[in-house]
Amino acid sequence: MVNTAPITALRDALGEEARRLGFVACGVTPAREDPVRAARLDAWLAEGNHGAMEWMADRAHHRRSPQGLWDEAQSVIALGMSYAPAQDPRALEGVGDRGRISVYAQGRDYHDTVKKALKALARWLVADAEKRGLGEAGVKVFVDTAPVMEKPLGAAAGLGWQGKHTNVVSREHGNWLFLGAIYTTLAFAPDAPGEDRCGSCDACQRACPTAAFPAPYRLDARRCISYLTIEHKGPVPDEFRAALGNRIYGCDDCLAACPWNKFADAAHAMRAFLPRAELVAPRLADLLALDDAGFRALFSGSPIKRIGRDRMVRNCLYAAGNSGDPALLPAVAALLDDPDPAVADAARWAQHRLASA
Repeated sequence: MVNTAPITALRDALGEEARRLGFVACGVTPAREDPVRAARLDAWLAEGNHGAMEWMADRAHHRRSPQGLWDEAQSVIALGMSYAPAQDPRALEGVGDRGRISVYAQGRDYHDTVKKALKALARWLVADAEKRGLGEAGVKVFVDTAPVMEKPLGAAAGLGWQGKHTNVVSREHGNWLFLGAIYTTLAFAPDAPGEDRCGSCDACQRACPTAAFPAPYRLDARRCISYLTIEHKGPVPDEFRAALGNRIYGCDDCLAACPWNKFADAAHAMRAFLPRAELVAPRLADLLALDDAGFRALFSGSPIKRIGRDRMVRNCLYAAGNSGDPALLPAVAALLDDPDPAVADAARWAQHRLASA
């Protein structure tokens, strides 16, 4: 008879160590392929909902299952770290001279913070497994930069469920969770998957400024403001520019609308994710004046740094055009001949909007 006591005890200790390292949620799911999950991915890609994010299609065979990426994996340890905000992210809506930055990007780069904790947990897991006589455990850690389906894996591991906005929703922490995963050769008993508790609520669907949800539980990234301001290269299509409002990096509207957030406690958020004062309500005029060096200095240590100066200034020009504030006209005019074509195009659009206003 197989003695399951050591790995059961290890699983219990794993949850405690995860909490000590700052994770508020920890669950386990098998690493084998789930046919339903794989079929949903294939259909989403076939419809072109990933937009210009070619890497999602290029490595779809790895995304279909954890074992497709690493055939030795037996279990996925899914983890969630809270970044619940203390204030309503929508508070700056309509404040024309300010830009709105998504909550997750106002503090330290979550990639670094979550990955550091994942690596520490993985090292602990290897050492503790050997201590308990389970042999040498193989581990690989992932956070948002590998072909890993963190959201469906998190739901399968019981962290919560994928809501109608496609993000993981937790009964305890709302939808303010950074997700990470540890693939391991250890064969843990799986946790029960999360139970969908959205019910008839469609608050997240109604909150979207660009109607990016063609149906509940389906996101068309090509219409999503987070995609348009972060991933999309070149000019943003005309039909979405006014809907951007003053959002210059990401969008929190569908997340902020979720009623389950009433149970989220900002005190559980990692201190690294506390907002930097200069990123809470930045002045558009200041951001429009940024050159490359100024951009890199301002956003050092922030995930925003990845999009570069040109894309950020492009976004700020759309926000300026939507502001109705003629005081921004000189800053806009200074960018009409910007070397980046998308920036110059956005400047012309903003100038026309402001002049008309």
